[in-house]
Amino acid sequence: MLRCDDLMNGYHIWQDTDLFCFGIDAVLLAHYPALRRGDRILDLGTGFGPIPLILRAEAEKKGLIPGIRITGLELQHAAASLADQSVRENGLSEEIEIREGDIREAEALFGPASFSLITCNPPYMAAKEGLISENEGRAIARTEICCTLEDVIRISSRLLKMSGRLALIHRPHRLPEIFGLMRAHHLEPKRLRMVHPVSDAEPSMVLIEAVHGGRPYLTVEPPLVVYTKDRTYTEEIYRIYGWNPVSGGDTDRKS
Repeated sequence: MLRCDDLMNGYHIWQDTDLFCFGIDAVLLAHYPALRRGDRILDLGTGFGPIPLILRAEAEKKGLIPGIRITGLELQHAAASLADQSVRENGLSEEIEIREGDIREAEALFGPASFSLITCNPPYMAAKEGLISENEGRAIARTEICCTLEDVIRISSRLLKMSGRLALIHRPHRLPEIFGLMRAHHLEPKRLRMVHPVSDAEPSMVLIEAVHGGRPYLTVEPPLVVYTKDRTYTEEIYRIYGWNPVSGGDTDRKS
């Protein structure tokens, strides 16, 4: 079912609930990297395009518009079409481009060393982990069917300029694999932030920023807590969403 949701900064986004819907992880990832004037940004596996839209909103808040150019790459035709529709309806076609294509072929699409920042909210589950959804769109979004973690990291290394950054959100249990793959492909982890559902729970997600060709030095940042003990969003989450705590709201991840 198609639906049109308010996003932020007055933008709206089209989604198809029969495929999947973006969740809080996409929002957290879009707010994680520090944007720079003149950035050329690529969002791998952009889905319905929430990350490019949020990045554009953040760039405007920071006075970095014009100058930043954002591209979203999406494999699934239906999702790419809706992402492009959202971009056009928000009047952002001059700054955001949606391309349909396979992450594994991205170097051929864009050329090496084409971007200063890459973001990716990849499938979290390896193909051998758990059950694969019978819904093709959800299966592709959740499970490494069409691209693996190594594909994402390898391609990002090829597409990033020297000192370019890769911002990634993933599951903490895969951190050893993530670090090993990053270093094998000349990406040095520089920042890490654990995301906890509540303050006394184990982290459920991790935000990572790596630098292409960077020197070894990892900063572990204070944890990000999503919910208070009474199951309302924390003040930081409300600030990220730009919401008034009185009105609140919630978002489910890739449902």
